[in-house]
Amino acid sequence: MLTWYRAQGRDLPWRRTRDPYHILVSEIMLQQTQVDRVLPKYEEWLRKYPSFEALAEAADDEVVQTWRPLGYNIRPRRLQSIAREAVSRYDGRLPSDETTLRSFKGIGAYTAGAIRSFAFGQRAAILDTNVARVLFRVFVGDGEPKSHAMRRHLWDISRTLLPHKHVFDFNQALMDLGAIVCTARKPLCLVCPMARHCAFRLTARSAPPGTA
Repeated sequence: MLTWYRAQGRDLPWRRTRDPYHILVSEIMLQQTQVDRVLPKYEEWLRKYPSFEALAEAADDEVVQTWRPLGYNIRPRRLQSIAREAVSRYDGRLPSDETTLRSFKGIGAYTAGAIRSFAFGQRAAILDTNVARVLFRVFVGDGEPKSHAMRRHLWDISRTLLPHKHVFDFNQALMDLGAIVCTARKPLCLVCPMARHCAFRLTARSAPPGTA
């Protein structure tokens, strides 16, 4: 999978930085929003608010206006709230440990894992929609993918799979695999680097006609 990622992975601006603020901005923007819509807004946002301090000092209404037209306007408010807390409590920096990160309102398990992995180089698992779909199809193949029990199981799988090296590339590869190949509606199984091991594909191939 890492070989596939290094050849086919997307070149995205937030993958060229290890700045925790930049990583946080990208992760909040990418919640429920397509990458192509985020790209221009990400660049604009960082020009206007290049640091936690700049965002913390900005007027609330201005921040929401800058966010448009991404929608879900609770997100810029939460991002600004995180910035203000980072400035007031942590000297304008994000902590690197999971417990403290998750104490910020607006930073959940996935976002904390992404920050730890992508900004701080820690061995931290992630599980967003794309990653969950990949892990469910490859390692489970059948059942209710959105149940709470399955979600916990997929988190366990994500943690178990983490390599001791190249965690950044591994997590990015999982996300790209779900975004580019293992898509929700028309997965490109013939070019998937995990096809030989995919429980979902093997189940579909072995099922009687009309049942898969």
